[in-house]
Amino acid sequence: MATKIRLQRHGRKNYAFYPIVIADSRAPRDGRFIERIGSYNPNTNPATITLNFERALYWVTVGAQPTDTVRTILSTEGVLLMHHLNGGVKKGAFDQAEAERRFNAWKAQKDAKLAAVKTKTAAATATAAKQRLEAEEAKNKAKAEEVAKKKAELAAAKAAAEAEAAAETAAAPEAAEEAAAE
Repeated sequence: MATKIRLQRHGRKNYAFYPIVIADSRAPRDGRFIERIGSYNPNTNPATITLNFERALYWVTVGAQPTDTVRTILSTEGVLLMHHLNGGVKKGAFDQAEAERRFNAWKAQKDAKLAAVKTKTAAATATAAKQRLEAEEAKNKAKAEEVAKKKAELAAAKAAAEAEAAAETAAAPEAAEEAAAE
């Protein structure tokens, strides 16, 4: 039986996530499988990968063939590196302790890069949010100034109308007195 390590598609339209499974190569994509060893969610930034490292290493060791995408995932998680290092141990190139040291050094370097990317992304998001807030505050200030200007114009027009009405009211008794005097 030829076994494959592959992805099954789950989720909804335009929002898929993928369990990583061991399956017979003749089984349908979303059909029967032997074992589920993890999952891959490309919808998050960065993509979320959960993997049972020991079981994945076991299946690679016994000859299960990963698909191209799963090969990339296993490489990213270090399963293929550990398989390669275990091959060096079997050949006698170095011992198991050296293989563990090399793998841990690689994993630490990978984790540092991932942390740097996450920090950079978080900083960029915070900067973008701050710029949006400042732009919104500037728009609000400009609109407030425009509204204040309109209110001042209306108040001036109202004051002018009241002054004119008061002048007409004051002029009306004088005109009545003049008319009475004639």
